[in-house]
Amino acid sequence: MTAPAEAADGTVAVPSRGFRRFWCGQTFSQFGARVGTLAMPVVAVDTLHAGSTQVGILGAASTVSFLLIGLPAGTWVDRWPKRRTMMVAALLRSLVVLAIPCLWFAGRLAIWHLYVVAALVGLATVFFDVAYQSYVPFLVRERDVGRANARLEATAQLAATGGPALSGLLLRVVSVPVLLLADALSYVVSFCCLALVEDSEVRPPRTAGRRRSLVTEIGEGLRFVRDQPVIRRLVLAMGFSNLFMGMVVTLMPILVLRTLGLDAFVLGVVMTGGSIGGVLGAGVVPLLRRRLSEGTVIAGGLLTAALFVAVNPVAGLLPQHRALATALLTTAEFGMTAAALAYNVTQVSLRQRLCPRRLLGRMNASIRFVVWGSIPVSALLAGWLSSLLGVVPALWIGGVGSVLTALPALGIGRLIAVSSAK
Repeated sequence: MTAPAEAADGTVAVPSRGFRRFWCGQTFSQFGARVGTLAMPVVAVDTLHAGSTQVGILGAASTVSFLLIGLPAGTWVDRWPKRRTMMVAALLRSLVVLAIPCLWFAGRLAIWHLYVVAALVGLATVFFDVAYQSYVPFLVRERDVGRANARLEATAQLAATGGPALSGLLLRVVSVPVLLLADALSYVVSFCCLALVEDSEVRPPRTAGRRRSLVTEIGEGLRFVRDQPVIRRLVLAMGFSNLFMGMVVTLMPILVLRTLGLDAFVLGVVMTGGSIGGVLGAGVVPLLRRRLSEGTVIAGGLLTAALFVAVNPVAGLLPQHRALATALLTTAEFGMTAAALAYNVTQVSLRQRLCPRRLLGRMNASIRFVVWGSIPVSALLAGWLSSLLGVVPALWIGGVGSVLTALPALGIGRLIAVSSAK
């Protein structure tokens, strides 16, 4: 077999089949994440009869790792082979998720088991996601990064389109812990696909003498995010928006299953509407980019997503009109995900272009520390506010707050123009 050619920048040109295999593995990984996103809160609410506070703790457990180890994870990912990091994370997620059906079959499943599993899956997800977002520039040419990200997002959404609805349908036949077997299997397939990728990343050489301390390398990534004006504005907008959007996401199972009195199949239908919107949002990015500037797509996408999030509490006012409430929730999820995917594909590609390759892991980890680190706080806040005020008032706070905090993104177009001119 002919060795991959080395590019002018010192990286190795990757054969297209390497990207295809990576693409396939990421699709299955996203499918597993979607199944888990539906199944875990349903296990808590329907099987273990969890309350709002417990659902909030479960949501926090799944994302708290971004706060606890998000920053050092970026430094480690920059030091380690990224493909191998993703493989280990996929295998860990598979083994951990298997614990839930095993405990359920043994009749020993308790809510604290869900907390532990969610935390461990979240831990593996930190490393997988940071490595994933840092790996794409090593697989394709710089000019193809945007298209590659769009394909990854579109295919992941397409794989998840039927997942939530099918999961909800299966829950009428099998118990929800059994559904998590499919979740674990999807991570195994992801591991196998990644194992077949020709690893052409050039591992950073060890510097002479002692390696710089972890704190020093973390600080380098944080300073880059702080000093790069475009990325700094993105972090502020995303961090505060996620704080409020996360409240709505956390309370969605309780809204559907308890406030509206619907079943898990309807919850799956609502989430499927979001998946279809995601396919559309990722698919239209090339068209939007031909007609609009990056700044317009980013600002418009984030604000539009926030406006659709604010529709969700309206459905909570219609418990006697279940069909209308379901239609509103599905429309809101469709519009929110479509806009968010268009925004996300564009801003991720922009970040990858603005950041030196040696800092990609630390840059992504620093951003996720802030952006995803707000989610466990959001989940706990959602549980507390819904217990204090009720589910629908808490949803209104989340919806209105997400709109207000998306506003800082509106001025990003000018910053992009200035940064691109340098």
